[in-house]
Amino acid sequence: MTSADPAVASAPVLRVRNLVKRYGSFEALRSVSMDVNEGEVVAIIGPSGSGKSTFVRCLHQLESIEGGAAYLDGELLGYEWHAGHLRALSEGAKARQRRHLGMVFQQFGLFPHMTVEGNVMEGPIQVLGDRVEDARSRAHHLLQRVGLAEKLLAYPQQLSGGQQQRVAIARALAMRPRVLLFDEPTSALDPELVGEVLSVIADLARAGKTMLVVTHEMSFAREAAHRVIFMEAGRIVEEGPAQQMMTQPRTDRLRAFLSRVM
Repeated sequence: MTSADPAVASAPVLRVRNLVKRYGSFEALRSVSMDVNEGEVVAIIGPSGSGKSTFVRCLHQLESIEGGAAYLDGELLGYEWHAGHLRALSEGAKARQRRHLGMVFQQFGLFPHMTVEGNVMEGPIQVLGDRVEDARSRAHHLLQRVGLAEKLLAYPQQLSGGQQQRVAIARALAMRPRVLLFDEPTSALDPELVGEVLSVIADLARAGKTMLVVTHEMSFAREAAHRVIFMEAGRIVEEGPAQQMMTQPRTDRLRAFLSRVM
C-alpha cells in the first residue's frame, strides 16, 4: 500500500485520529484516537455498549464514520482527496483496502456448503488471484497451525464452535493481512471451548502478528496483549501496558470494572 501524504508515511501500521460514529443522535464513538505498531497486540476491553465492536467495525469499513480518520500503512481508509475535499471511496476501492485488515467476527460466518479446506482457499483464489495449488498449500499450513489439519474435508456443521472459530482465524490469515481485527472472538462459544481459540490467538501474538482484539477475557488481555485499552461510553478512558493496566489501574472506573469482571 502507498500513501499520498508523506506526513503519515512513517506512521505506525494502524493510526486512528478522532474517530466519530453516530447512530442518529447517539454518539457511539467520541473522538477515539490510537496507534498500533508493527507486531503489537492491543486488547480492547470495557462494558457492553462501550463502543468496542463499533470501533473495529469502523476500521474494517463495515460501518461509516462521521468524523476523524484512520490510516493503514499511511493510507487513508475509506476516503480520498479529490479537488481539495474528501470523498468516500467506491465499494471496490474499499474492498481492496479491506484485504489488508483481516476480520474475525463473533459469529464464524463460514460457508456451509464448502469444506474447511474450501473455506480457507476461497478468498485467496477469488480475491487475491492465487493459484489453486498455492492456495491449497497455504490452507493446509494454516489449518495445521490452528490445530485442524485432520479436518480438511469436514464441513462447518460437523465442527464444534471452537473448531469453526479456528477455521475462521485460518481463513483470515490466508488473506495475508497487515493487521488482524478480532471482535469478541469467543463470545459465541461454550465456556469449555474458549481456551482453544484463545491459545491460537496467543500463539499468533507470540509469532509477532499485529492484532487488535476486542475481548471480555481478562486473563487473555493480561497475558497475551502488549497494551490494553479500556473504553466506556464511546471514549478511551485509560490505556497502557497490559500488566500494569490489569494489576494497577489508574482510574477509579477501570478499577471498578476489573473488580466486577475478574
